[in-house]
Amino acid sequence: MPIESPYAALLDALPQRRYDAVVDGTRTAVFEYGDPAAPPLVLVHGFRGDHHGLEPIVAHLPGMRTIVPDLPGFGESDALPHATIDAYAAWLRALVAVVAPGAAVLGHSFGSIVVAHAAAGGLEAPRIVLVNPIATPALEGGDRLGSLLALGYYRAAAALPERAGLALLGAPPIVRGMSAFMAKTRDRRLKRWIHDQHDRYFSRYASRRSVLEAFDASIRHTVGEVAHRIPQPVQLIAADRDDITPIAEQHRLRTRFRDARLSVLHGVGHLVHYEQPREAAAIIRRFLAEAR
Repeated sequence: MPIESPYAALLDALPQRRYDAVVDGTRTAVFEYGDPAAPPLVLVHGFRGDHHGLEPIVAHLPGMRTIVPDLPGFGESDALPHATIDAYAAWLRALVAVVAPGAAVLGHSFGSIVVAHAAAGGLEAPRIVLVNPIATPALEGGDRLGSLLALGYYRAAAALPERAGLALLGAPPIVRGMSAFMAKTRDRRLKRWIHDQHDRYFSRYASRRSVLEAFDASIRHTVGEVAHRIPQPVQLIAADRDDITPIAEQHRLRTRFRDARLSVLHGVGHLVHYEQPREAAAIIRRFLAEAR
């Protein structure tokens, strides 16, 4: 039985609607929350997630129009023909133009890479927010061995017969291990809910190929490689216990942008959107209010 979200009451208080948008030929599931006439913010989730992962932040942004698509190949969206980082970036630029022209744009984790590359390529957005941004190449950093092992895991899942490959990708011990590695909260109820979220939504994807291509893009690219080409003001939201990108690298990342500020949340790791959505939303709200 699903575990109720600790943010359910806040989220349920918001008007919600779901629709499909065809973006450059790819059917994309889009989820909107809040007042349709309010200032828009598009949020892009991370690898192997879907729109549910960013709902805790959405729940703490009443008074805004928040738009969360499922990335192509994940959740309820169709896959891209070939999911390179350039293809994801082009999809996001087209999506914003179709569903929310002029919206500010937020990306979490792998979503931060997609948003950064879209912005570097001309994304029409006044402001950019990157939560748990990926600052260092996974294949070159201190966790290079872990990244290579993960790459081997995804390649094995793609090479096996379909039934065996799908079973490997969705194997409960592996999904739970990934969840336990990232969760830092000491709140047992919150941790149980986080694990339940990953159990329910971590294996919703169009195909094994789309998962492998997305993972390959996630470990071969970073925000930092295009930061100097992003013209918009940028708000970075990092965490002091993030095992994916050390905090020292987040400070270095900030210096690569033309105009960026860094806010650091404490006692949390790579799951800011689950563990400290209220604090993240407050930072986002202040940053976007500066433009108005």
